[in-house]
Amino acid sequence: MMPDLDRYARIVVAFSGGKDSVASLCALLDAGANPDRIELWHHDVDGGEPLMDWPSTHGYVRALAASFSVPVWFSWRQGGFLREMLRENTPTAPISFESPEGVKTRGGRGKPNTRLRFPQVSADLTVRWCSGALKIAVADAALRNQERFFDGKSLFVTGERAEESPNRARYAAFEPHRTDTRRSVRRPRHVDHWRPVHSWTERDVWSALERYSVLPALPYQIGFHRLSCRSCIFQSADQAATLRHICPDNFEQLAKYERRFGCTIRRDIDLHGLADRGRPFRAALNRPDLVARAISDRWTGSVRLSRWSLPAGAFGEGDGPT
Repeated sequence: MMPDLDRYARIVVAFSGGKDSVASLCALLDAGANPDRIELWHHDVDGGEPLMDWPSTHGYVRALAASFSVPVWFSWRQGGFLREMLRENTPTAPISFESPEGVKTRGGRGKPNTRLRFPQVSADLTVRWCSGALKIAVADAALRNQERFFDGKSLFVTGERAEESPNRARYAAFEPHRTDTRRSVRRPRHVDHWRPVHSWTERDVWSALERYSVLPALPYQIGFHRLSCRSCIFQSADQAATLRHICPDNFEQLAKYERRFGCTIRRDIDLHGLADRGRPFRAALNRPDLVARAISDRWTGSVRLSRWSLPAGAFGEGDGPT
């Protein structure tokens, strides 16, 4: 279903900087969405405590937003992935989010609980808690705690595609968002959820980036197929081998946490064992300059290209969330 974009006072794009979120923005513009009503939301999974994500993502996302002349708002759970993983008999940390009125903070008063383990490779978000605690709940808090979302209709846009997995194939392309309260007499909040690239193939996605001359994020250029976390729990053997090669200290830090918890990310193998099964991506070995930029928190260079080409990671491994 194609929604009538003129009905919405604002259009929020969940924007990781990955190819599907960029393609979702392109799809909105193709469909005639008013750029003045579009805003990008980036969920910082590390929350200021570097551990899991690509350091270059922040700068890349900001530069992309500027190139499209749309605002970008950042949100995060305080302490991010690390604090949530190390939580021991304490509540989940509060959520903070940027807004037109400044940074707001909500939550942090829940029931004490303990994690002390990595998220597990599963479609169940109660055990794959990174998606639920650091992305989904963060977005929901930002939607529920801004008065502007009670004024007019809002459209929340995400980039899941049916091609990615059987589970994602079952997602509705258009539906009320879970924060929607349009039937409430006291506080009606109208929020629709649209997945504009749900039926797209990966080739369609790359074509959209080429059409808008968007530089693919640096991890794609050194061989990674997804711009998920740098140390995504779904990483393949070759991804693990590449990370051990380009970020040895970070890789060893994660391996130490596996040993500390007595519970590996994958139930059948630890990180070093997984890396031993793979080989570093050739693009990462051949382009140390791109590797250095990908693992740097200082963004340099343009995000729009005059000459566009597919990155090394295009049409590669399909490891990722189900």
